[in-house]
Amino acid sequence: MANLRDKTFNFIKKEWVFSISLILAIISCFFVNPGINYLSYINWYTIILLFIIMLFVEILKNLFVFEILVRKLLIKVKNTRGLVLFLVFTCLFSSIFITNDVSLIIFVPFAILALKKLGRLDLIIVTVSLQTIASNVGCMVLPIGAPHNIVMYTVSNMSFVSFFILLLPYVIVSAIFLIVLSFFIPNDDIVLPKMKKIEFNRKNFFKRVFLGVDYYLLLTFIALFILIGNLENISFFNLLFRKWIVGNEVLSGVILSQIISNVPSAMLLSGFSTNWEAITIGINIGGFGTLIASMANLISYKILVREYSESKIKYLAVFTALNVILLVILLGVYYCSFIQ
Repeated sequence: MANLRDKTFNFIKKEWVFSISLILAIISCFFVNPGINYLSYINWYTIILLFIIMLFVEILKNLFVFEILVRKLLIKVKNTRGLVLFLVFTCLFSSIFITNDVSLIIFVPFAILALKKLGRLDLIIVTVSLQTIASNVGCMVLPIGAPHNIVMYTVSNMSFVSFFILLLPYVIVSAIFLIVLSFFIPNDDIVLPKMKKIEFNRKNFFKRVFLGVDYYLLLTFIALFILIGNLENISFFNLLFRKWIVGNEVLSGVILSQIISNVPSAMLLSGFSTNWEAITIGINIGGFGTLIASMANLISYKILVREYSESKIKYLAVFTALNVILLVILLGVYYCSFIQ
C-alpha cells in the first residue's frame, strides 16, 4: 500500500500539470452529465496535429538530424549571446508561419541539445523561457500563427492587414523586450568540446520514436478541453461570463487565459461578445503570464522537464517572472492607447 502511495505521489509530482488538469476535468463532470457530447468539446485537429509533429520530431532526433545541425551551428556562432539570440529569434520568426506550438516542439529540444554540447547548462532556463516568449510574440503577427488567432480570424472575418495592424504595437514592444533581455546574456566565446562520431542504431528505431512522444501532454490538452466544455454548460458560469465579459473583453481575455489558457478563452469569449478586436488583443496579451496562459507554454515546459528535469522549479520562477513583467508592460501599452 505504501509502495502504491509513493508511486502515486511521484507520478503527481512528475506530471503535476496533467494531474491538476485531470482532477479539475473530473470535478466538472459532476456538474455536467458525461455523454457523447464530451467528444465535441475536444479540438481533435489540435490533438492529432500535435501527435504527428511530436512523432516527426522524435524521428529527426533518432536520425541525429538535430545533432548534425547543432554541430554546424556551433561552428558558425562565435559567442553565447549570439547563440541564444539565434535560438530565440528563430522561434519568433518560425512561429509566424508554422504556429507557436510547432516552433517550440522543434526548436526547444534543439536549443537544449546545443547548450548541453557547450556545457552551458546555466543558459538553458533563460533560453527556453525567452524562446517560449518569442514564439508567443511571433504568433501575433499573422492569424495563422496560433490556434487562438485562427479561431478569432474565423469568427471575426478580419482581414490579414487589419489583424496585423491591430497587434503590431504589441509585437514591436515584445520584440524590444527580448532584445533588451539579450544584453543580460553572457557574451562568452564558444569553446567547442570534442565531438564523438555519430553512430546510427537501427535497432528498435520505431519503438524509440513512439516511446519518445509525450502522451501526457496530449492527455493534458484533452482534459483542459473537457473542463472548458463543461464550464460553458454550467448555468452559473454561463450567466457569470455573460455579465462579466461584455465591455471588459481585454481584461477578461487576460484573466481567463491565466486560468484556462488563451485557446479555450478565445472560444469562450467569442461566444459571449462580438467585440472581436478587444478579444483578440486580450487573448494575445493573456498568452504571457502563467504557465497555463498559453498551451505553447505547457509544451516548452514539458520538453524542458523531460530533457533537463532538475531545473523545473527554477525554470518556473524565471519563466513566470519574465512573463509577468511583459504582461504588465503590454497591458500598459493597451491602456495608454485606449486612453488616447
